[in-house]
Amino acid sequence: MLSTLLHLRIPFSYFLLAVYLFALAISPNFYGSQLIWSFVIIHFMLYPASNGYNSYFDKDEKSIGGLKNPPPVNKSLYHVSLLLDLAAIVLAYWKISFFFAMMILIYGLISKAYSHPSIRVKKYAILGWLTVGIFQGCFTFLMCYVGINNLEIESLMNNKVIIPALLSTVMLLGNYPMTQVYQHEEDAKHGDNTMSMLLGIRGTFIFVQAVFVLAAVGFILYFNSFFNSQLSYAFIISLLPVVLFFMIWFYQVWKDNSKANHSRTMWLNFISATCLNLFFVYFFLMNSHL
Repeated sequence: MLSTLLHLRIPFSYFLLAVYLFALAISPNFYGSQLIWSFVIIHFMLYPASNGYNSYFDKDEKSIGGLKNPPPVNKSLYHVSLLLDLAAIVLAYWKISFFFAMMILIYGLISKAYSHPSIRVKKYAILGWLTVGIFQGCFTFLMCYVGINNLEIESLMNNKVIIPALLSTVMLLGNYPMTQVYQHEEDAKHGDNTMSMLLGIRGTFIFVQAVFVLAAVGFILYFNSFFNSQLSYAFIISLLPVVLFFMIWFYQVWKDNSKANHSRTMWLNFISATCLNLFFVYFFLMNSHL
């Protein structure tokens, strides 16, 4: 049972929290119960179920996101991941709405297609990259927005919602190859061809840097267009620790590829998640007074 709990990687949800907080920051219609239930369903059920399902079929022996030394998986992990998915769908329908429950179901199905050997989207570099970017970015943003506010599909059809959803995808498209940069050997063993493998270690850093700049410009334009320049400045300041760590690490990797390891990847994820989470909390507090 300990192995199953570890492979659910519940603390890893912290690295995905920024998308939820971004959706919360622009939410017009949330109440305490919606906020609590949407948060619990997504971060303590949906994400762990996806992690567990992915771990069961990967059967990784080396470091993965959130686990430096993953224990062997067993059948209970498979069953628990499916039960968590089912619980997430039922609670989403019971506590929030049918529409939110359907979005939870779709996310779960896509995450299974990503990992299951009969489909294994993960083994296709560009398709896997786009799938993660779109569904952990844009789709998840919209899912969080619907869950937090208990709104229907027509509420999503405006630029103030669609643009940040798309920005979330750009953010994930830049972040995801970095989570693969230390796993080339393990992924090759499974027959997976990841985006980072396609780019190479140095190429991954260069590519991520370019996407990061694109995302930053998009966020700044969004804040300036719909809110104010103060948020743009705060966003830039919040990212300075991320940029500093990334550039130092990039310099080290340029001289020695072995520096592209699990430990430094997790540190980048932690710094990036912390800075973005704090910024979006600030954005939420500022927006509530605008």
